[in-house]
Amino acid sequence: MSKTQAEQPFPWVGLLTLAGAIFVSVTSEFLPTGLLPEMAEELDVSLSTVGYLVTIFAATVVIATTPLAALTRRYSRKSLVVVVLLVIALANTLAAVAPSYEILVGARILGGLAHGLFWAVVAAYSAHLVPKHQLGRAVAITAGGGSAAFVLGVPVGTALGHALGWRAAFLIIAGVVAVLAIVVIRYLPPVNHHVPLRTGEIALPLRKDKSLGGVLVLCVVILFILGGQNLFSTYIAPWLIDVGGFEPDVVPFMLFLFGGAGAVGLVLAGLVTDRYPRRGLVGAGILVMISVLVLALASANQVVVVAAFIVWGVSFGGLPAMLQTRMLHTASFRMRDLAAALQTTAFNFGIGAGALVGGLVLEGVGLATLPLFEIALLLAGVVVFLGFDALRAARARRATPA
Repeated sequence: MSKTQAEQPFPWVGLLTLAGAIFVSVTSEFLPTGLLPEMAEELDVSLSTVGYLVTIFAATVVIATTPLAALTRRYSRKSLVVVVLLVIALANTLAAVAPSYEILVGARILGGLAHGLFWAVVAAYSAHLVPKHQLGRAVAITAGGGSAAFVLGVPVGTALGHALGWRAAFLIIAGVVAVLAIVVIRYLPPVNHHVPLRTGEIALPLRKDKSLGGVLVLCVVILFILGGQNLFSTYIAPWLIDVGGFEPDVVPFMLFLFGGAGAVGLVLAGLVTDRYPRRGLVGAGILVMISVLVLALASANQVVVVAAFIVWGVSFGGLPAMLQTRMLHTASFRMRDLAAALQTTAFNFGIGAGALVGGLVLEGVGLATLPLFEIALLLAGVVVFLGFDALRAARARRATPA
């Protein structure tokens, strides 16, 4: 980060534009979760089979993100954002007109390819716009797009799907994505993501970068946390109906409630992440586990379920932003783009694996056990995070002269 850039005003317009792009991309990714019953009925497949669309999408991201990021590392970051948004719009259009489940799978694969490259670029974009001490604030703003997707995008898409049909919901989001591509062209500042070498400096392979170990450990933490979350949340609509006893028409409102609570959690994350990065992340993880445990134990009491649902939304709402900020602080400047690609891969591997395992659990032992599996995976993620943090602190103490 140059001195000139550090002295520039806070880039609100650019960050809000990124947030808008993230909003439409995340809405597109998770739109099927609110429309599982409708899609399963029309396509004549099971709920878990439709849920696997999330797995297929995420698996595509996992496989393709790092190679695509490597192939496009020399291209303009802004141009790539525009191109992938247009491809996402095309993928949603194809999903809307897909005559069969197999064609829908193909549309989701195309969307996954674009989504993976989108996040590989966007995850590090804010780090090129602000100095390091403002990363937590900047990431919280851009991550607000993801939170807004759960507050507005997925619930509104679900409501539209109920009213007009799930195909109309996909077609509408395709149009919104195309509009956001135009907004990006107009308002997102271009950035220089290349790292200039000093005179006489030799570029070392990224595998020898000292921050790589920390980046990989964080990817493992992300796998556990996102895997646990999506194991349950992918099937939240049928869980609310069949286990919680809610009417189907209430599901969009519950998703809206969860997203709104997540927005509150994101604001709180923006306030605490730069000051308390470790305690904030661990505290949020513990609150998620407690709230999900309450859902499992008190599923027959709808008042308690709603209250726990809100706490779950608040506590999880800031976790992705906290993890992204931690990743940007952990990675060296030259590692940021690779770290962003690895982070995207870890996020989507967790999302896809969670949806897959959740579907297997649903078929094997039923919906009611999903919260318990989420708790187990989140606990593993928190333990790995604390263990690595303690190990790194111990190494730092040994390296410090007495």
